[in-house]
Amino acid sequence: MLQNNSALAQLKQQIRDNTPRVEGVIKATERGFGFLETEDGTSYFVPPPAMKQVLHGDRVEAVLHQEGEKTSVEPDTLIEQGLERFIARVRKRDGRLAVIPDHPSISNALKARVKRSLDEASLDEGDWVVARLVRHPLKPDDRAFFAQIDELVTKHDNPAAPWRVTLARHALEQASPEAGDDWPLHDEGLQREDLTEAPFFTIDDAKTRDMDDALRIEPRDNGGWRLTVAIADPTAYVVEGDGVDLEARTRAFTVYLPGQNVTMLPERLADDLCSLWEGQDRPSLACALDVEADGSLGDYRFFAATVRSHARLAYDDVSDWLEGQGQWKPEAGIGEQLEALRDLTEARTAWRAEHALVFKDRPDYVFDLDDAGNVLNIRTEQRRIANRMIEESMIAANACCAHLLAEHVGHGIFNVHRAFEPEKAEAARDFLADQDIDVALEALTELPRYKELKRELEGRDDAWLDARLRRFQGFTSMSARPGPHFGLGLAAYATWTSPIRKYGDMVNHRLIKRVLKGEQAPAEASLELTEQLTERRRLNRMAERDVKDWLYVRYLGPHAESGEAFDAEIIAINRGGMRVRLTANGATAFVPAPLMHSDRDKVVIDDKEGRIQIEGEERFKLGDPVRIALTEAREETRSLVGRPAD
Repeated sequence: MLQNNSALAQLKQQIRDNTPRVEGVIKATERGFGFLETEDGTSYFVPPPAMKQVLHGDRVEAVLHQEGEKTSVEPDTLIEQGLERFIARVRKRDGRLAVIPDHPSISNALKARVKRSLDEASLDEGDWVVARLVRHPLKPDDRAFFAQIDELVTKHDNPAAPWRVTLARHALEQASPEAGDDWPLHDEGLQREDLTEAPFFTIDDAKTRDMDDALRIEPRDNGGWRLTVAIADPTAYVVEGDGVDLEARTRAFTVYLPGQNVTMLPERLADDLCSLWEGQDRPSLACALDVEADGSLGDYRFFAATVRSHARLAYDDVSDWLEGQGQWKPEAGIGEQLEALRDLTEARTAWRAEHALVFKDRPDYVFDLDDAGNVLNIRTEQRRIANRMIEESMIAANACCAHLLAEHVGHGIFNVHRAFEPEKAEAARDFLADQDIDVALEALTELPRYKELKRELEGRDDAWLDARLRRFQGFTSMSARPGPHFGLGLAAYATWTSPIRKYGDMVNHRLIKRVLKGEQAPAEASLELTEQLTERRRLNRMAERDVKDWLYVRYLGPHAESGEAFDAEIIAINRGGMRVRLTANGATAFVPAPLMHSDRDKVVIDDKEGRIQIEGEERFKLGDPVRIALTEAREETRSLVGRPAD
């Protein structure tokens, strides 16, 4: 009997070895069939019966079938599940429990059970839960999909569902940490300079509570300015390694969502004791730095201090006053500083444009919500002079921090950004060559050469070229070692100006204090910490995007019903259509190919080149301005659909 089994297994293996097979990732469609996409970009059709054995995102090995000119595949081996932990909605039918994953490409109702600590009777139709896929039809000994419900996120009728569900999706904390009200200042062995009489001021949004930077500026007799940047000092209260510190390390950042902030530190610290409120004495870490008349940075000095903000100012008020608008006026002694800071900002911007790099100004979109979380309005806030004044001050202070840590410590938490990852640099060079832009590889990988190239490309003012080039570019990451920041055009960049909301800035505060006290620095941050900081920043940004997408759909639903048209910009093109960003409010919408022309065959999409032809004529390309009429607002997928308005 054993010999027979062995022979059968060998026969099956021989058949398997002689059967054409492919490996790839499953992409589902709304019409029941799907595709298997290989790493080289080849797609194979997966018929509806075979799709019942897989889910969108599964990596599988499949048998290749050829019938005449038609090619299809049948997945038979699971390599990696596309769905593990997921958010879902409860379905109850005839006493049977199931969950429907909250995923735009998965509509399967998966049979489910609840873990022992949950009461199934407490779950209602439509409730939001966290679930895990525990069985898969392509796994050995599994016959069907099966999930376990691990946690109730929120009830189906909770108005706060967009926030609760989004935070749960990304495994982020639902509320700020709690740690009591007793927060004595610790004796750190630092001599704090008393600057409480110096006229520091803050500039923030009117609703900001966690104010972590205050400024003072004085013109120098020999030209230029001395700018003193005073930063809130939470490490004066939080001992490294204690419970609050470890919790802050885990959270890594404050999460900023429309209508809700989830602070990294306890609110008693973040919004009160550390926040640089007007008229309140606060411990701070400060940097006095010289800025030359041409905008270049001179000497700098870090020190511990006690400061008091003498004026709490708002961005719009300051911008209006400097632009000669509005009724607001600063108090005596503050107005002269604001004018000096404006002059410093213009000098720094000009210097960075010539010697480093300057980001293009993009507007911010602000959601006005009522108490129930309904969107009343979405406002566009441009980057005005007051915003730029704070931005330039922080960039200068962070550049000084990077220099100090690199020179005196050798490590810290640095923001490192390489414009092109090494494995993509050659492809980027080839792409530029196709556009008649001949560059050496060093221009993509070495900062001085890259700055020259970037200025040349910006001079072309080609939105399509900019958008296409982004496909090859890398992301900012956290590093324990100094490294270039190509986006800013700086040799090194380390932030310390937001310690209330960034754990990496707390790490840098502690290193700066070690330098001030002449102490030996501890071992550099582990790769585990820098990777965690990078990942948590990514999750926070995704959470902010997801909540906004949900609110956009709710707010723009009536506009979609009426087919209202909006100005937009094409930001992505894929095989199914194009994605656009609405200029008026920042929402993104998808324009599928069938809505571009009544005959889908007359729409030719080149997703690699970012171009779309209709009836043989190029009609759309990446970066183009377009006018889009909204047609659908789908809350179940938090997506907007539109068509070309013309």
